[in-house]
Amino acid sequence: MEIIANTTDFYLDRETAAAIGKFDGIHIGHRRLLEEIREKKREGLCACVFTFDPAPAVLFGLSDGKELTTKEEKHLLFERMGVDILIEFPMNRETAATAPEAFAAEILAERMQARFLAAGSDLSFGAKGAGNAELLRKLGPELGFQVKTIDKICLKGREVSSTFARCCVEKGDMEQAEELLGMPYPVFGTVVKGNQLGRNLGFPTVNLLPQESKLMPPKGVYFSQVRHRGKLYRAVSNVGYKPTVTDEHIMGIESYLYDFKEDIYGEPIEVYLRKFSRPERRFENVEALRKQLEKDIEAGLRYTM
Repeated sequence: MEIIANTTDFYLDRETAAAIGKFDGIHIGHRRLLEEIREKKREGLCACVFTFDPAPAVLFGLSDGKELTTKEEKHLLFERMGVDILIEFPMNRETAATAPEAFAAEILAERMQARFLAAGSDLSFGAKGAGNAELLRKLGPELGFQVKTIDKICLKGREVSSTFARCCVEKGDMEQAEELLGMPYPVFGTVVKGNQLGRNLGFPTVNLLPQESKLMPPKGVYFSQVRHRGKLYRAVSNVGYKPTVTDEHIMGIESYLYDFKEDIYGEPIEVYLRKFSRPERRFENVEALRKQLEKDIEAGLRYTM
C-alpha cells in the first residue's frame, strides 16, 4: 500500500475510487465505504482512502486526541483490507479554510483523479465543514466523478459511529465494541521487557506499551487473543500500569499466551481484547497473586471465543 503523508503537494498518476472520512476505529460503517471502493477495482480503478491528519476535532481542540486506532494500526488494517493508496492529508488552519468547491476540484478531481467517491451521509469537509455528500453529487458531473452515499448503520437502535465505539471501550464493554468495529479491539505494538514477575511465578508473559494516543479500556484483566508472526494465540491480558519498570505511569498490556514459550522481545505483536474479566486489584502477597493468576488462566480457557 502506498502512503502519502505530510504533504499537500501530490499528484496520483492513476484513476481512483476513493473513500473519504476520519476512519477512527474503522468500524462497520467505514467498512461499507471500503467495500464500495474495492468493488471498483474490478473496473480498473485504484482503491484510495483519503483522511485528515490530525482529525479536525483534534486541530480545533474538540478532542483529547485519543484514538480507537492509531496511525500505525490503520496502516496495517487498511493494507489488509485491500486499500491501494492511503492519503493522510495535513490538517492545519490553512487547509481547513479551503472552500469545499476548491477542495473537490483541486484535490479530489485533479490531484487524486477520483472517478468514484464513497461518502458517508454525515460527511463534512472544507471551510467550516460546509461541504457534504450532496455538494459532491452536484459537482460530480462537471468534475468527472460519481458519488455514492452510504447511510448510517444502526445497531440495537443506535447509529454506529466512532463515538459509540469509543464509549464502549471506555466502559470496558469489549464485546459491544467488537460488534461495532467488526473485529476485536486491537492494540498493536512491540514486545518490551517487563519486571519478570509473571515468569518468576511460573506464568511467562509478553508486555506491550501502546502509543500514548491509543484509547485504552479500564484497567483490569481481559480474555484476549495475541497475533505473532501471523499465528493467533488464546491469551489473558492485564491492562494497567504494572507491565513496565521504566515508568509506572505508562499504561501497558501484559499477556499470558496459552501454549507459547518463545522469547520475542523487540518483535511486533497484535493484542485483541475480547472480554473484560475482572478489575485490577492489589494482593497481600506474591502467593495470593499467583493463585489469582491461576484462576484467571483457568477462566480464560473456559471463555468461548
